Amino acid sequence: MVKLRSLRFSISRSNNSKLNVGISSEQGGNGCKGGGGEIKWELRPGGMLVQKREDGGSLGEALIKVRVSTVSRWHDISIEATSTFGELKMILALVTGLEPREQRLLYRGKEREDGDYLHMVGVKDMDKVLLLEDPAIKERKLHALAMARNQVIGGNNPCCTIKV
Repeated sequence: MVKLRSLRFSISRSNNSKLNVGISSEQGGNGCKGGGGEIKWELRPGGMLVQKREDGGSLGEALIKVRVSTVSRWHDISIEATSTFGELKMILALVTGLEPREQRLLYRGKEREDGDYLHMVGVKDMDKVLLLEDPAIKERKLHALAMARNQVIGGNNPCCTIKV
């Protein structure tokens, strides 16, 4: 059985309204694994008390690579994990030529809305997202293309208007 010695508990509030709470042992490190030290806490705007992250992380950790597959091709897109599917659609518009409103993105078998965040849905590094063209817009494009062809051919129109 291990006896725990008393803990020292400290609270400090910084000028940027973050709450720092420290817990450290008076034991001096003998018998404790992990180096002991002080645990820093912060108070988030919603009122949740969480352990403070270290700011020493590199910027490359926030980027993930998403493999976007179309019917015949695939694209590797590097994007921040905290981005939305709408932002991913904007990047794909540059790559594929499809406007964002013409795109449908499927992840894990479900169509995702533009406001859904990648990290909240569970998209991780090298996950696959399926890109489909919206069938209604595709049909409108084909109809407009057929109408344009009829306008060009105009002279071969079997119907004619008779004015009296």
